[in-house]
Amino acid sequence: MNRFVTAERALRTAAPHELLDAVRRALIEQYAAESVELFMADYGLTVLQPVSVLPHTMEPVSVHSSVVGRAFGAQEPVVEADAGRYARVYLPVSVRGDRLGVLSVTLPDDGRVHDLLGELMDIAEVLGHEVVVAERDTDIYLQARRKDRLTLAAEMQWQLLPGRSCSRPEYELGAQLEPAYAIFGDNFDWSATADHLMLYVTNGMGEGIEASLLTNLAINALRNARRAGIALDDQAALADQAVYAHYSGRCYLSVLMFDFDLATGHAKVVDAGSPQMLRLRGGAVEPVTFEAQLPLGMFEETDYVAQEFRVEPGDRLVFVSDGVYAVAGPKGEAYGDVALARAIQATRLLPAAEVPRAILRELTGHRGRPVPDDDALVVCLDWHGR
Repeated sequence: MNRFVTAERALRTAAPHELLDAVRRALIEQYAAESVELFMADYGLTVLQPVSVLPHTMEPVSVHSSVVGRAFGAQEPVVEADAGRYARVYLPVSVRGDRLGVLSVTLPDDGRVHDLLGELMDIAEVLGHEVVVAERDTDIYLQARRKDRLTLAAEMQWQLLPGRSCSRPEYELGAQLEPAYAIFGDNFDWSATADHLMLYVTNGMGEGIEASLLTNLAINALRNARRAGIALDDQAALADQAVYAHYSGRCYLSVLMFDFDLATGHAKVVDAGSPQMLRLRGGAVEPVTFEAQLPLGMFEETDYVAQEFRVEPGDRLVFVSDGVYAVAGPKGEAYGDVALARAIQATRLLPAAEVPRAILRELTGHRGRPVPDDDALVVCLDWHGR
């Protein structure tokens, strides 16, 4: 435990850009580590990028076909025995369910490596928290997340997001946007208190910077209303006024809004546009529809009405933008509810954080070409209840 406290103190007191150096020194001095590397998941969740040397001189590793990726996907430590005197340990680096990357530690293989896994996992968790805080003051870890250059619109959208996954005893959330390096209109946002989870899934019109500016205005208007303690329907009304005041109806934004009561599973819902929701319950997938209301900013002073909805323990809710269900295949056939339901069934055993990327890979196969014509957004919510 004294070794862990020493490593934790080293991370807490390190400069933001020196976290890897600090954890490397601590693991070498306290645990006799031979080498230490940090890999960050890229924006597309396809590779894990090494942080050690910037600009990158080490090769990234695949999320889907590598032992590093196995630790990332399973969110469990993986021990790889070396042919020689060492063992390599891969430790997921996550913060409250938000998957950031993997810490690789090479240790002497003296038969006690498994006894150290608990302490090493705790160190990886502390590292994750420090990386999140350090991103306020350095670009190193944000740079390490990108295998390609982001467009300016995508940069703005990623900076707007709360994370890509999170977990609490009552629920697990996962989300992903595509194309990850050139998104512009789709977005998601969530926020939780002791008793409530608020979730927004948005689909803005337009392309490029204009779409990103519209989404930024709408999301910040919703956050401003939410942080003032305003009810869900009034949040929609105030954001609607903000968007209309700026664009006078020329541009508008679709949004599906939820306010879940964590104790009961009761939710209030405002459906203002195109995002759709499907529910997996008892092995069956079905679309869930709400009373459609006008998108935010289409007309002046639109009134919104919240509807009632209930989610039960064991439910999986999957939210998608029109860039998913309306995507056309090579022969012009839309992806649609049937194919989407099939993809949800095929991914039912995956954790919520893995589902969006798996569905988007399936969507790429249907589309028949790697580059989409529109944004695609998938959000997955697994409800456990209290």
